[in-house]
Amino acid sequence: MPEFTAAQIAAAVKAGDRTATSVAEEALGRAEQTSDLDAFVHLDADRILAQARAVDAKIAEGIDPGPLAGVPVVLKDNLLAIDEPATCASRILDRHVSLTDGHAVARLKAAGAVTFGRANMDEFAMGSSGENSAVASARNPWDRDRVPGGSSSGSAVAVGAHVAPLALGSDTGGSIRQPAAFSGVVGAKPTWGRVSRRGLIAFASSLDQIGPFATTVADAAVCLEAIAGFDAGDATSANREVPSWASEVGRDVKGLRIGVPESFFGEGLADDVEASVRGALNALAAAGAELVPVELPHAKYAVATYYIIACAEASSNLARFDGVRYGHRSKTATDVLSMYARSRVEGFGEEVRRRIMLGTYVLSAGYYDAYYRKAQQVRTRFIEDFKTAFETCDVIASPTAPTTAFRFGDNADPLSMYLADVYTIPASLAGLPGISVPTAPGADGLPTGIQFVTPSWDEGTMFRVAGAWESLRGPLGRPTHAADVEEG
Repeated sequence: MPEFTAAQIAAAVKAGDRTATSVAEEALGRAEQTSDLDAFVHLDADRILAQARAVDAKIAEGIDPGPLAGVPVVLKDNLLAIDEPATCASRILDRHVSLTDGHAVARLKAAGAVTFGRANMDEFAMGSSGENSAVASARNPWDRDRVPGGSSSGSAVAVGAHVAPLALGSDTGGSIRQPAAFSGVVGAKPTWGRVSRRGLIAFASSLDQIGPFATTVADAAVCLEAIAGFDAGDATSANREVPSWASEVGRDVKGLRIGVPESFFGEGLADDVEASVRGALNALAAAGAELVPVELPHAKYAVATYYIIACAEASSNLARFDGVRYGHRSKTATDVLSMYARSRVEGFGEEVRRRIMLGTYVLSAGYYDAYYRKAQQVRTRFIEDFKTAFETCDVIASPTAPTTAFRFGDNADPLSMYLADVYTIPASLAGLPGISVPTAPGADGLPTGIQFVTPSWDEGTMFRVAGAWESLRGPLGRPTHAADVEEG
């Protein structure tokens, strides 16, 4: 299509140069052409086109639909949208349909966006590769034999394959930023509390946060502006002003202090990823930023701390899926207890069951203090580490992921899979905003990403430095699949 960024689409639709309906039809065509990537678990063309026609009707009446007029935005399958399936790519919620719009989805629609299907994901957002979906494994648009990252796998693929310019995902320990790096797109996680979680099916409530995938940093900023803001229906929603983050994109980085934690550039980091990220840092330094060494001394405990806290909260949150009120109910149960047990065994996949059991264990009598309470104490140390680091810098930069996208099955060992989020988890534990922006491809030609983390509520600096790096980097290559679609 001639205009692909969200900003270009919205401007063309508002000017009458394009219709929202034609944009939606083209996106549906690309979705069909890229169907082998399994980016979607549900796609209702009639519903999508009805939304697009409603946008066109507003324009015909002289009404401004909003900043995302006619822009297709893909929704991760754990975000509620009225009358649409919301299954978390799990058998336990098979045939579940939402009765309402979540807050972020409602704000998207109010901004004129066209919500575009249900994106594939790791079941209940538990995974780092996309391989844990009960439907199918989404595939990386750069190489179909590689994972796209997770858990927001389908959202990253849909944007990376140029089906849509924007998608929403959820990030608990890196589930937006890591697949963004693997799939060659921009992925942003705001400060915890910046976007309402009402309408997000919970995994770990003290960590979950909704954020955008985009083809450009500016698009990500505009999308986040649209969905952020106070929600009285969410007790954890922050009542803070939503500034114009898009206005920060395009500013230079002269005088900006970029903290570099050298401990993030050690064992486990692939040489080509390190070279790519250091190249980005050197370019930012040449553009006027100052590189400052910082320490995050408790970072080595991040993965262990995260999986204790996240699994404990998952155990609590997923207790509601019991086969009684909605979702899958076993047909082989003979009494109430067997109905509970069989429904959950049949409905939940292996990784979800593993995390529920881990969480139940660390919350049980005799282990709560040794594990869960201790993990919360260590989490406080992460918050303190970042506060100390930000006394000497404005933003912290690191690799987003330790490798490029790996092949399906290569990280079958759970611990190896958990380590894929080793660089994204610290910011999640501290509730900080972070963004992944593509850097130069690795040795295998696959995308890499650099992560920028800023203090709480300072998404402006995050978008400023991310936009500066994107401008210095210049255009990326294109995924083979996306190129095939547009040429075909």
